[in-house]
Amino acid sequence: MLTGRRYLLAFSDAQVAYAEQVGAACRAVWNTALEQRREYRRRHAWINYVDQARQLAEAKRDPDCAWLAEVPSHTLQQTLRDLDKVCRAHGTWKVRWRSKSRTTPSFRFPDPHQIAVRRVNRRWGEVRLPKFGPVRFRWTRPVGGAIRNATMLRDGGRWYVSFCVEDGVAEAAPNGRPPVGVDRGVAVAVATSDGDLYDQQFATPGELRRIRRLNQRLARSLRVHGRNRRSGRRDAVRAELSRLNARIRSRRNDFATQTAVRLVRSHGLVAVEDLRIKNMTASAKGTAEQPGRNVRQKAGLNRAILNKGWGGFLLKLDYAARYHGATVVKINPAYTSQTCNACGHIARDNRESQAVFRCVACGHRAHADVNAAKNILAAGLVVTGRGDLAVGRSVKRQPTKRFGQQHARTSGIPSLQVRVEVNSPCDNLCQAGTADVEKNR
Repeated sequence: MLTGRRYLLAFSDAQVAYAEQVGAACRAVWNTALEQRREYRRRHAWINYVDQARQLAEAKRDPDCAWLAEVPSHTLQQTLRDLDKVCRAHGTWKVRWRSKSRTTPSFRFPDPHQIAVRRVNRRWGEVRLPKFGPVRFRWTRPVGGAIRNATMLRDGGRWYVSFCVEDGVAEAAPNGRPPVGVDRGVAVAVATSDGDLYDQQFATPGELRRIRRLNQRLARSLRVHGRNRRSGRRDAVRAELSRLNARIRSRRNDFATQTAVRLVRSHGLVAVEDLRIKNMTASAKGTAEQPGRNVRQKAGLNRAILNKGWGGFLLKLDYAARYHGATVVKINPAYTSQTCNACGHIARDNRESQAVFRCVACGHRAHADVNAAKNILAAGLVVTGRGDLAVGRSVKRQPTKRFGQQHARTSGIPSLQVRVEVNSPCDNLCQAGTADVEKNR
């Protein structure tokens, strides 16, 4: 199976500057190619990776685009491949821009023949990449297989390399252990139908106070000094915030990984809710004509949901299930928190608070998250009884007792080549990216 190995890089100052330059070039290529694709869609046409890669090669030969020739060509081509993939999967208009301030710089080397890894000593390894030369990294674990590609990314002010590895391990057979239902909550991160509660505070009170002070300083600091100068104080505050948030994010990932492995080792089927986290954490501000209600309360709920890492936990659960012979089933989350597991009565008043569940019909009392986890398990067993594991429509339509139905013209379009129209919506690739690259040098 394909798996990932991540290591901390020991860049020199020159390598850090060059990595920032490569990241800026990939970001400029992404944004310019995305605007080109949108312009094609406005004219009811389509452009694919082959055409954009050809135009990129033509742009690299232009003297004004020398900054494109300075970065590895495979990283730019891979950026166009990634863009083509997401545009085909989600549509051109739903793909986001890559921001210099909000997007983490990253780039991928897709050719395994150009990636050479060796172990230097007990604590250090070395990887050779095109135009980077030898780069040392902390040897925390063996690579454990054949490398398919390598990705460099910056996280919390430090650079990492991630290898996609074919480890040669076959997917485990079903382990035959008992099933379990899992409820993801706000008061408790993970609750199971067995009554186990898993939770952890990822940020200490001191770190929360520090984040609040840094956000205040960031809001008060100037964005720019003069016309072409950046604010050094603002950059320093943002760097400190990034390091602090990276530390908290690492704790959250470690908690999600350990909890997921513990569940799939002890159970053969794990039933979870198919939550639309992006929709659940959308802002309630509304518009000027129709302002939202309870905006501050909704913002607090959004922060609480994102702090528990629901999406990351589900990714870790799917990953760990492959190695331990478990099956992850996603069920419709409707009414799982309002249904009594003892009698099946559904009412909003059943849930007294975030942690207490008391049925108004039969008087059954339980922990609210544990009661929801039991309902999730019951729905998951119904899904597996149909034989489809919630994929597509069921062959066996067994009714549920407690839940409802589970629910061409291309002329005039600018290209990625050097010279285009002056007032083109998709500007020249050189002009679009040179400014970003110069700022990162």
